[in-house]
Amino acid sequence: QVQLVESGGGLGQAGGSLRLSCAASRSISSINDMGWYRQAPGMQRELVAGISSGGVTNYADSVKGRFTISRDNAKNTVSLQMNSLKPEDTAVYYCNARQIVPLLSGEYVAHDYWGQGTQVTVSS
Repeated sequence: QVQLVESGGGLGQAGGSLRLSCAASRSISSINDMGWYRQAPGMQRELVAGISSGGVTNYADSVKGRFTISRDNAKNTVSLQMNSLKPEDTAVYYCNARQIVPLLSGEYVAHDYWGQGTQVTVSS
């Protein structure tokens, strides 16, 4: 229902900055939550940052003060500004959209949509 495409990944330097972008195939104004996850080799996928439709944000402790998530509903994009990069930030970063879908029964169910991922590598 929603296609997500990440961009902006690549090679960064420790202490430097990168900006990731996620483009959605349709309006994201009705998507309840969007976020960025990352997965390093041999590690579990973890939430990096999330932002609600109301603009409320949350961050993993490891990135607080360094990363900033934002959304632009007019452009159907979500971005992750990454500053003060560290080698441990190296991972594949995935854009996520979570939408609460109403059912005919009157109940609601959450659906998750994922981008293909973009590699971020931070050199020491």
